[in-house]
Amino acid sequence: MTTDAAPLRIGVVVFPGINTDGDTHHALETFPGVTAEYLWHKDTDLKGVDGIVIPGGFSYGDYLRCGAIARFSPIMESITAFAADGGLVMGICNGFQILIEAGLLPGGLIRNTGLKFVCRYVNLRVETADTPFTSRCTEGDVLRIVVKHNEGNYTVDPESFERMKANDQIVVRYVNAAGERVEGANPTGSLDDIAGVCNDTRNVFGMMPHPENSVEAALAGGADGRRFFGSMIDALRGAEVTA
Repeated sequence: MTTDAAPLRIGVVVFPGINTDGDTHHALETFPGVTAEYLWHKDTDLKGVDGIVIPGGFSYGDYLRCGAIARFSPIMESITAFAADGGLVMGICNGFQILIEAGLLPGGLIRNTGLKFVCRYVNLRVETADTPFTSRCTEGDVLRIVVKHNEGNYTVDPESFERMKANDQIVVRYVNAAGERVEGANPTGSLDDIAGVCNDTRNVFGMMPHPENSVEAALAGGADGRRFFGSMIDALRGAEVTA
């Protein structure tokens, strides 16, 4: 295993309408030895990055369906191949939606039950630390992260849902500050209070909340988001993963 500050390059994918690419780029570079590399959606070259983050926003203005157009961008073919080879891919908010549309994660994301854009802090309970994105957490940890979306209502067919539970693919759920699943803690109406899931091989992860806005303790957002990025970085430094 390499040292904590071993150089890493993590790609931040940019689509038209994405608006947190800069925040994500900054968040990644708060970790020693990490360089964030912008990847343009029309390119197919992943530039040799070690891992990939698809940030949030409104790719293609959310026309047709969130992520439905972006999933056809040339870079997604390269990302799909990267993930198939075991590469680590994280999708945040719109990035989560794009990964679902691309078939890299199960389920779907539809309009919030209140039919309104929601922007507020939420509490997330870590349901499994057995992923490359939550290894810095302990099962049951409660993290405070912001959400800002209109289509974050996670749904999946019953058969897939049972399979996901059996495979421990539900990574984070909405809870209250005490870690309890209660009415009002879930801002979207998502099935089973789901806020984030991984694929069955655990190398692709999507979440609706925005960890990139919670990486610096001195700022209002706190630093709980560092757990997700830090876990990903730890995993990359412990394995040879290249584009």
